[in-house]
Amino acid sequence: MLEPGTRSFGLDRRALLWASGAALLNVVAIYLGSGRMARFDPALIAYTCACIFATFGVVYRYGVWLEKPPTALYWRQGWRLFLRPSHFVKNCLHLVRLAWDNLIAQTFIEKRSHTRWTAHFLISWGCLFACAVTFPLVFGWVAFEADPSDPAKYITFVFGFPAMTFPAHSLFGWVIFHILDFCAVAILVGMGFAFKRRLYDPGALTVQQFANDFFPLILLFAVCLTGLMLTASAVWMHGHNYSFLATLHAFSVITTLLYLPFGKFFHVFQRPANIGVQFYKEEGKASARAHCRVCAEDYASQMQVDDLKLVLEQLGFDQTLEDGGHYQDVCPTCRRRLLAANQLELIGGPGFL
Repeated sequence: MLEPGTRSFGLDRRALLWASGAALLNVVAIYLGSGRMARFDPALIAYTCACIFATFGVVYRYGVWLEKPPTALYWRQGWRLFLRPSHFVKNCLHLVRLAWDNLIAQTFIEKRSHTRWTAHFLISWGCLFACAVTFPLVFGWVAFEADPSDPAKYITFVFGFPAMTFPAHSLFGWVIFHILDFCAVAILVGMGFAFKRRLYDPGALTVQQFANDFFPLILLFAVCLTGLMLTASAVWMHGHNYSFLATLHAFSVITTLLYLPFGKFFHVFQRPANIGVQFYKEEGKASARAHCRVCAEDYASQMQVDDLKLVLEQLGFDQTLEDGGHYQDVCPTCRRRLLAANQLELIGGPGFL
């Protein structure tokens, strides 16, 4: 539960403080990383403002999300279980495997469907690589300049320091200058699989919504398509309509950045926190078990049941039974029987507990 006085005008003060600090840190990093704006391109100011807003929005929403009682409990318990001295080394090794399965290889999705995994893998890594390239360029952290001693070569500067030199017309140079095109193609292929599932999979058809399932894909499609059109204009059309395409591309990218904190893309930032839930689940399997007060069957970990009681109390739900017991001490099977029996009692039949 949020403490009294932590909200003002509908805003969470603690989350607002964290978000403002993150946005300010982003501005300072741009200022210092670009050599006090010496390497910053003023033409990219709209992109930069959208990035700063996205930083503020993502951190604010994350802060509010972490203050929700269920999330806060998982967050605290996950860190407590991970940082235990007796299990710390083992947990660090286990963290590497969990990070591989959940964040890198994303094998948890492959268990649902190979097609779904292919779509998610291509879209996620295409976007991550594109962001890793685009943001440093926009912020002025990375810059390319012609080599004064050999104009046919480029020098790559990272935070103002020369990192490497490469021939402009080499295969390596071609790959460097077209890496965003590769990312766009990967994302478009992944979206092809995603759209196919959205349009033909019976399970997806029954639960999907335009705002959550189609709109994010449309935004990505617009970003990728306009980006590829810029390359086509520069390479094959002698720059025809390049200015218009650049404006269109900027609009699609900025719209996506502004949408980032509010829509489905936010799960990208939530997913790493799920690793802590894995530690919680595994601890629950290895710790004491809870037994139903009615049928005495094992139905969950005692830690999870105790934590659930605490969260329900924080949310204002009193599930204490008349005899002093707790509703969460009853297994799901017996709860269904309890509901049916109580309904039967209301119409004159025998009770249950």
